[in-house]
Amino acid sequence: MQSFRSQDIALTLSVNGVSHSLSVDPCVTLLDLLRERLLLTGTKKGCDQGQCGACTVLIGGKRFNSCLILAVTQDEASITTIEGLAEGDALHPLQAAFIERDAFQCGYCTPGQICSAVGLLNEGHAHSRAEIREQMSGNLCRCGAYTNIADAIEDVMYETTRAREAAE
Repeated sequence: MQSFRSQDIALTLSVNGVSHSLSVDPCVTLLDLLRERLLLTGTKKGCDQGQCGACTVLIGGKRFNSCLILAVTQDEASITTIEGLAEGDALHPLQAAFIERDAFQCGYCTPGQICSAVGLLNEGHAHSRAEIREQMSGNLCRCGAYTNIADAIEDVMYETTRAREAAE
């Protein structure tokens, strides 16, 4: 009986604005590549089944569960993790809002919550608190900080809307 040994596949990713040329086993998930090879441990491994949202990252500005994506399928992709949201010492508005609204307790789900919220606002589908809650339902918080999470997202959504209207 022959044993199967997969061949590594070359790929290039832009992660948080930094280009990475890698050779990756075809079975490696994007989550494991980020955490184990690139040492970006802000993205959390929760359920490893796409049910909790702790591993949410942005790919091309849209939110995805990185535990469900094979890394080799993302050749040439632009990926943003929680580590890539701030600009220098300036926090992303959602990071600042999560602090202001105390939108975390243990903090384990927070990176996925924030990345999902960034994607949610990028998508432009949420216009009310009910829509925020519905569209964030793929991100679980075992501590139950949902009210404060929705408050933080709502603050940034309204501030973004006000800034856009003032610029017009």
